[in-house]
Amino acid sequence: MSEEKTIIAESPNLTILQGSKRKNACVVQYSGAKLGKRYPLTEPVNVIGRSPSVQIIINEASVSRQHARLVLIGDNVVVEDMGSSNGTFVNDVRTDGQNPLKDGDIIRLGTVLLKFFAHDNVDSVMHDKIYRMATIDAGTQIFNKQYLLDALDSEFKFSRTYGRDLAIIYYDLDHFKPVNDNYGHNAGDYILKESAALVKSAVRKDDILGRFGGEEFVIILPNTEARTAAELAERIRHKHESHSFLIEVEKDGQRKRISHRQTISMGVSQLKTPIASPKEFLEAADKKLYNSKQTGRNKVTN
Repeated sequence: MSEEKTIIAESPNLTILQGSKRKNACVVQYSGAKLGKRYPLTEPVNVIGRSPSVQIIINEASVSRQHARLVLIGDNVVVEDMGSSNGTFVNDVRTDGQNPLKDGDIIRLGTVLLKFFAHDNVDSVMHDKIYRMATIDAGTQIFNKQYLLDALDSEFKFSRTYGRDLAIIYYDLDHFKPVNDNYGHNAGDYILKESAALVKSAVRKDDILGRFGGEEFVIILPNTEARTAAELAERIRHKHESHSFLIEVEKDGQRKRISHRQTISMGVSQLKTPIASPKEFLEAADKKLYNSKQTGRNKVTN
């Protein structure tokens, strides 16, 4: 069948769940270029394919433009093939019509694998090995750079389309190189992890905190205007300034704990009309971070 002539068969007997307030079920990509990417099932019908008009875009050659759909029916989710060239498989069995999904099922679309997480088990996605390998920074246990960039791209497009506020905080740890030089890399790793935990305790559940590289971090703040973002940044700065980082060092053949003061410098930027891309958005926040560092460090510039 031609890719452009795929006929989408509607199922008239579907009772589609509307307006659910429960956690969204999701699928996580287990192969391909976006290994570990999580796709929440936010719509009653979620079409998967290469077409830019579908809810879940997977731009892989073996996936049809409109390959399959995941449909919410009551408390359950079913998968249906949509006349794809390579078929839709659940646990290596080809689907025929509606196929109910169970938590942990593996869906195969061509050569692409997706793992299904039911709505009452979505917390387990954070402990999923493949997801963590692809999205979590091992040193700090927060999101990694690639996840940050993907999330920022998605939030940027959403804000531009629907006019929703979006802000980011770009920050780094002040005078961090001397920590590694004076106390060793184990101490540096501890401070990075402890700092990430401090920030994680301050952000909201919908905010996205990740390590951008080295001692640089980014917080993506959906539905947030500049003043609120600046207030959050100031709280995080104060948390660091007042926190005692206890470092183990060896002196005269003995292990001792010393208290280290670690400050941070921060730049806050809100998405405004002149900003044309996620890259420019990051650069705007980075310039403000640079200003904080050039004017004394341990401060917020917004």
